[in-house]
Amino acid sequence: MRQNVQLVLAGRWLVSMDGGVREEAGISVAVAGDGIAEIGPNLAVKYPQAELLTCPHGLIMPGLVNVHTHAAMSCFRGLADDLPLMDWLTQHIFPREAQLTKEIVYQSTLLSLCEMIKSGTTSCNDMYLFTKEAARAAAAAGMRAWIGEGFFDFPSPCYGDIENGFAYAEELFSDCEGSELINITVNPHAVYTCSPALLQRAAALAERKNSLLHIHLSETRDEVKGCVERYGCTPVRHLEQLGLLNERVVAAHCVMLDEEEIALLARRGVKIAHCPESNMKLASGIAPVQKMLKSGVTVGIGTDGSASNNDVDMFGEMSTAAKLHKVRDLDPTAMSAESVLRAATLGGAAVLGVADKIGSIAVGKKADMIMLDMRQPHLCPLHNPASQLVYAAKGSDVLHSVINGRVVMRDRRLTTLDEVAVLAEMEKIGKIVRQMR
Repeated sequence: MRQNVQLVLAGRWLVSMDGGVREEAGISVAVAGDGIAEIGPNLAVKYPQAELLTCPHGLIMPGLVNVHTHAAMSCFRGLADDLPLMDWLTQHIFPREAQLTKEIVYQSTLLSLCEMIKSGTTSCNDMYLFTKEAARAAAAAGMRAWIGEGFFDFPSPCYGDIENGFAYAEELFSDCEGSELINITVNPHAVYTCSPALLQRAAALAERKNSLLHIHLSETRDEVKGCVERYGCTPVRHLEQLGLLNERVVAAHCVMLDEEEIALLARRGVKIAHCPESNMKLASGIAPVQKMLKSGVTVGIGTDGSASNNDVDMFGEMSTAAKLHKVRDLDPTAMSAESVLRAATLGGAAVLGVADKIGSIAVGKKADMIMLDMRQPHLCPLHNPASQLVYAAKGSDVLHSVINGRVVMRDRRLTTLDEVAVLAEMEKIGKIVRQMR
């Protein structure tokens, strides 16, 4: 093992999520291949051949897991703000999405991946269009990603009619088979954009491919009202009647749930992607996360897309999640810093079905880690690392980032992507998008 260690991270604090917090000068994590080989003090001395990422005031922690994104929607950032969800979606987003191209999606995904890596995200679960291009971008960035093409009843700008959509999905599965980092998912958009037959067909594909089924669910009152009018029941009960609720399902938002539905989701093993900032900005409401957690529902945190957030910074999302639920419940103990940090790491990994591989720092797990420089005015003094990470840290405090044993950011410089080139391309794309109607 000694000769196989190629990387050592060394700092002052280690927040493992499995074994609490260690504070010790030179506390280190050694990486061999794609995995964590050893944890201990001053491992750079033991492994002199290894590359050393170090900071005397560094805090090493698992990379953040963003469980609901639309990465390529960064091209729409700030384009149609301060609108209700359905107006925003039908009057501004859908018409422009109809004009998207493969190149716009590729470059816009690269932009979000730059932002994710620079703000501490090492895994994301992405649903969008032209997802072969999203997969290509994720592979270029070295991001650990779950990616799926959105399915709709109406023609898609990517594949046209739904028959082509299923063929496209089959190609995605084939193209990414055997990938260490890219996992393909099945993504029916929502109950209001997918017929019962489409939902059932998508679920059958997910079962056959042993993949996640990623869907927007009960995001707004209007969605619930429309489902009741159309099918005689709420979106959650609609999926239950169709036989779709199971442990494969990752349900994004889940803002409008009653207690029976929460209990049902818990029984079925459905996982939830909580996106507080997007739900706030679109005035969708506040998801009953405390009740979900108490009922045994697995909850992770997502940013949603940059068109409705307007960033993909998970540190900001954690801070919002912690504070929002205290206000909702008028309870300062609601959503403690520790519980939010867990939702953004191990909880997110559990949502994606890989808590045995990522989400914490332990020997044998994949080397998905970040290091923050805690010698910052807004981070001193450090009494409680979890509290500081959730309430005070920013994405810009992330110094180094490692995914699958590979250094993807060193001293805040991306190593897998040309950030300057990505920004230059997005300036051009921004002009194109502003001309879309």
